[in-house]
Amino acid sequence: MGTLLLKKIPFWVSLLAIGAIIYDLGFDQSDWSCRMLTITYGTNFSLALISLVIHYFSKENRPRLKVWVFDFVYIFFVFFALRVALGFQIPFFPHPNTWMYLTTIFVFVREFSALRINFNRQYLNPAQLFIASFLFIIIAGMLMLMLPRATYGGIQPIDALFTSTSAVCVTGLAVVDTGTYFTTFGQIIIIILIQIGGIGIMTFTSYFSYFFRGGSSYENQIMLREMTNSEKIAEVFGTLKKILLLTFFIEFTGAIFVFSSLDTTLIPSFLDRIYFAGFHTVSAFNNAGFSTLSAGFYDIGYRFNYPIQIYVSVLIIMGGIGFPILFNFLSYFKHLVVNSIKSIGKANSYIYKPWLINLNTRIVMITTGILLVIGTSAFYWLEYENTLSEHSDFGKIVVSFFNAVTPRTAGFNNVDMSALTFGTTMIIIFLMWVGASPGGTGGGIKTSTLAIATLNFFSLARGKDRVEIFKREIADNTIKRAFATIALSLIVIGIAVFSITIFDRKTGLLEIAFECFSAYTTTGLSLGITGGLTPESKAVLIACMFIGRVSMLTLLIAFFRQVKNMKYRYPSEEISIN
Repeated sequence: MGTLLLKKIPFWVSLLAIGAIIYDLGFDQSDWSCRMLTITYGTNFSLALISLVIHYFSKENRPRLKVWVFDFVYIFFVFFALRVALGFQIPFFPHPNTWMYLTTIFVFVREFSALRINFNRQYLNPAQLFIASFLFIIIAGMLMLMLPRATYGGIQPIDALFTSTSAVCVTGLAVVDTGTYFTTFGQIIIIILIQIGGIGIMTFTSYFSYFFRGGSSYENQIMLREMTNSEKIAEVFGTLKKILLLTFFIEFTGAIFVFSSLDTTLIPSFLDRIYFAGFHTVSAFNNAGFSTLSAGFYDIGYRFNYPIQIYVSVLIIMGGIGFPILFNFLSYFKHLVVNSIKSIGKANSYIYKPWLINLNTRIVMITTGILLVIGTSAFYWLEYENTLSEHSDFGKIVVSFFNAVTPRTAGFNNVDMSALTFGTTMIIIFLMWVGASPGGTGGGIKTSTLAIATLNFFSLARGKDRVEIFKREIADNTIKRAFATIALSLIVIGIAVFSITIFDRKTGLLEIAFECFSAYTTTGLSLGITGGLTPESKAVLIACMFIGRVSMLTLLIAFFRQVKNMKYRYPSEEISIN
């Protein structure tokens, strides 16, 4: 027992060092507190090096070969960070404290991942664990946003909670202006919350734990399989790894394109342009909709910057389309490349694999394409002489396309939302309600849900007792989940609209409905009423955002005891419907 506690000391010290970073950045420091913080950082780095040596000399906990490269870089970071803590300067590095902060996070990830954490399904099922992880991050984010140096003038607890929930649930609704109300430190907190909320905290912690320890209990793998929708237990950590790698690759590539489209006269500083590109890329890919621009992309400096709007639209689509779809396309292109290489100079060398583009991908892509075409065409037609009048012919198409993409839970705006026609507003509400695709970073009822419900309508109209498409039959359980998702979403949104009409009686019904749809579907678009709502209405929207992110069906699964014995069947009867 004593040895086990001794092994955990480096982790607890690294956790204390993370707290020291938050205290260091969040509060003004005296000379005494600076000395204590330096001692904390130095102790953390020293213990990190000692802990690593012990790991490599221990036969039981010796890291695997694939971790050695990581640990070599790890030693490099820790060694130089320790030199900074001791007062030495690092050449060619503009902010030595930044080096210490990054290394402290590095150390914490390394030590946390070395712990053995086993989830017991008797206490928490996957749905409960998923919900608990989001609640924990939301509360932690709220407390950090309330730090004195996170804002320029302080923030009310309800507004901090609202902003944290909006960031973690990748919504984008804001009660204060992100660009002018929060300091750079506060904005970094928001973007970290967005990244964690978009991918999911369990994805991060589970994969890094597996990477450093080289394995996981069977119980953990079963739970993670249910949370990541992996078909096989053996694929769980492979799926997590691919999610992380693909996310960071797309965000890095997207940031390069966004950076290249920026006007240097608007943002002269090279570092500021990097920060702007990184912030908006993460926000776009995670379908969050947060922007450091007070008017969003409707800002006069970006309103006619069509390349950046195209890049942001592509990032939104890639984030919202879902990781399973992206992985399926990667497998398909890999198959094409392999066959192309094998066919060079060889006849009849093509390897045929059936259904490489699976049914889920086909349904999602067709539905997404239809929604984009309908949304773009409708916005172009309805707004041609209204909000689109100031744009060129090419600009009208780009802006229309952007406004067909962003309601799909992203929440960026490049037009004056309050000037939209009633018809356009209703179409945007519909697009927000549908949202993104399963397994993506967006919300809504999902494209596949709309597709399954539509197919069921046509099946009933044709007198068929099952739903079929592409020579495949849709499982009854899928159809039940689709209609349950639709019904529950309308119930929650209806309750939210009713509640806000009580708390904000002077606000128009259309504005309230738009706000509630935007909150539940984690979109973030607004007709301009968010900041002026009462605290009670803000609390309703907070609940709406949270329920929309985790889904009402997940909440019900989390709190209802699961039926284990369904081997019996009662006599069935038809019930009159219409």
